[in-house]
Amino acid sequence: MLAWLSNNLGTISAAMIVIGLACAAAATLIRDKKKGKSSCGCNCAHCAMAGSCHKEKQPPPPKGFVQTAPAKGDSRGK
Repeated sequence: MLAWLSNNLGTISAAMIVIGLACAAAATLIRDKKKGKSSCGCNCAHCAMAGSCHKEKQPPPPKGFVQTAPAKGDSRGK
């Protein structure tokens, strides 16, 4: 077993470095996603998904506004 480890030490070291870098990149992407950051770079002029990833925030409804569901059988809501 010790001979096998010494023969493959370079390969094992390289694999561990690559795995560590991949884990660090994944952790950064997850952390940014939780913070609401985008990974696209925000150059929406050249992006095919420009209208879907940076939606504008809608203002809150006025005080006393109650949203109701459409009546059963009402096809206007579709």
